[in-house]
Amino acid sequence: MPNQKRRKDIRNIAIIAHVDHGKTTLVDALLKYTGAYDFKDGETAIMDSNPLEKERGITILSKNASLEYKGVQVNIVDTPGHADFGSEVERILKMVDGVLLLVDAFEGPMPQTKFVLKKSLELHLKPILVINKLDRPNARPDKVADMTFDLFCDLNATEEQLDFPIVYASAKDGYAVLDLEDPRESVRPLLETILHRVLPPVADPEMPLQMLITMLDHDPYVGLIAIGRILHGEVSVGDPIAVIKHDGSVKKEKVTKILKYKGLSRVESAKAVAGDIVSISGVGSAQVGETLADVNEPKALPALKIDEPTISMNFSHNTSPLAGKDGGRFLTSRHIRERLAHEARINVGIKVEEVDGGERFKVSGRGELHLSILIETMRREGYELEVSRPTVILKKAGTDILEPVEEVVIEVDAEYQGTVMQALGERRAEMKSLETTSSGTVRMELIIASRALIGFRSDFLVMTRGSGIMYQNFLEYQTYKGDMPSRQRGVLISQSGGQAVAYALFNLQARGEIFVSPGDDIYEGMVLGVNNKGVDLVVNALKGKKLTNMRSSGADEAIQLITPREKTLEFALEFIEDDELVEVTPKNIRIRKFHLNENKRKIESKK
Repeated sequence: MPNQKRRKDIRNIAIIAHVDHGKTTLVDALLKYTGAYDFKDGETAIMDSNPLEKERGITILSKNASLEYKGVQVNIVDTPGHADFGSEVERILKMVDGVLLLVDAFEGPMPQTKFVLKKSLELHLKPILVINKLDRPNARPDKVADMTFDLFCDLNATEEQLDFPIVYASAKDGYAVLDLEDPRESVRPLLETILHRVLPPVADPEMPLQMLITMLDHDPYVGLIAIGRILHGEVSVGDPIAVIKHDGSVKKEKVTKILKYKGLSRVESAKAVAGDIVSISGVGSAQVGETLADVNEPKALPALKIDEPTISMNFSHNTSPLAGKDGGRFLTSRHIRERLAHEARINVGIKVEEVDGGERFKVSGRGELHLSILIETMRREGYELEVSRPTVILKKAGTDILEPVEEVVIEVDAEYQGTVMQALGERRAEMKSLETTSSGTVRMELIIASRALIGFRSDFLVMTRGSGIMYQNFLEYQTYKGDMPSRQRGVLISQSGGQAVAYALFNLQARGEIFVSPGDDIYEGMVLGVNNKGVDLVVNALKGKKLTNMRSSGADEAIQLITPREKTLEFALEFIEDDELVEVTPKNIRIRKFHLNENKRKIESKK
């Protein structure tokens, strides 16, 4: 629209990419070149500040950074690359006017690239394609550019969006070029492209204030912080401000602090104007998707559309005999209720409902990873809880039952192709494409029910001896696919409580994989390992070796124990069946039966 006012001194951009395509490293390189952040020797991945992000090498929460180039402030938002964090992505893209689409120069566009790109094209954002990791052996930038163009066509991009500039880069080595023959000196060509190809934000400071709250943060000193981009108007510290709620009601608040981004830190400011991405405190009643507006002319902005949850789990306080003995500080249902209410307020992708009169909480999210990150975060904060097996959320459409379906990309060595295809066939997967890559691996694209993938990842790693790569991405709801195979193996269940004995575990390991070590605390009803025979078996792991006054030839042989499997949260959630729970404490992850007593389990199984 020709009459729209724009702020020429600002550019707001988001970086979208698949997990591990170098998104965070590229932001580091831009900050370094413009002097926006003073890196210490060996310091990297400065945007991934959350400890979980550093461990997993993925971005979970979006972050903001800011740099200045040729008098223009460039606000960069680093978005999650995983579809499970779709609610984050959706909101971030509302704050920006352009996107950097980052693609690996060898792998090309991947499922999660497709997920975020589709969202940005729907919002009519103009992309800049950055083909990263030119330093990789086997890099094929021209082929990747063609693959990306095909992806744009598949996603029904407009002609204007198809006319995207291409920048070739190596974020690790700190350079970008517009042509592969150009000298590789710095990231300046990328910054020039951002200035010329990303539109300045629409911003009219003379109109009444309007800002959509896209994220919430919490500070122990100033309370709730609302983050978003000011669309129109201006705001100063001390101003009265209207919060337009989801139901249309208006609540008056007062601005106590305004924070802008400089480099990676937030700096206080007395005033913010249309076009700025800011954090505002003093709006304690605000929620994500609501509008901050002028008190005299409160006008709401269109609400955010958030993807619905697809998977749910039950959370409850820890009821095992070892509750409170593992360093947990928050042990009651009240603690868990308060923590989940806080999470649901800040993380709009999560829904929480009380069940069993408030004893349990049904927590729904976008996928297993989404919920396991929440559980891991709570565990590190000192919570003890029990969680049930993830179950998919079904929908009704007339007489049909619909279930969530995912798009899966699998890359394996040719020798494992048959085994993997057989396992996927049993789970009713539909093959979309099958090709041999330039490195000799087999790449399959499939469509498969989300239900069938619960528990598949750990089996997949065993099948491919840890060498297989698997990416999944929510596609849509489709007609219910019928019964799926369940766990084929039974479990070994502890008969009584105490400390596991090496001699007893040595005799049990012939039956299957063991999960505990000698000296570990165990209790009645706790799962100690796998029983390969396919039925649950109650065993005694406290039995010591009987002493006699006879000396046998093998008396002094050392007991050889196989190292027990490390029980990660992901493994435990995938492994358990409907009658089992995962006990999560700050120090341990244990698997247990829902009913600890054997007689109670028999009565329930008859029902």
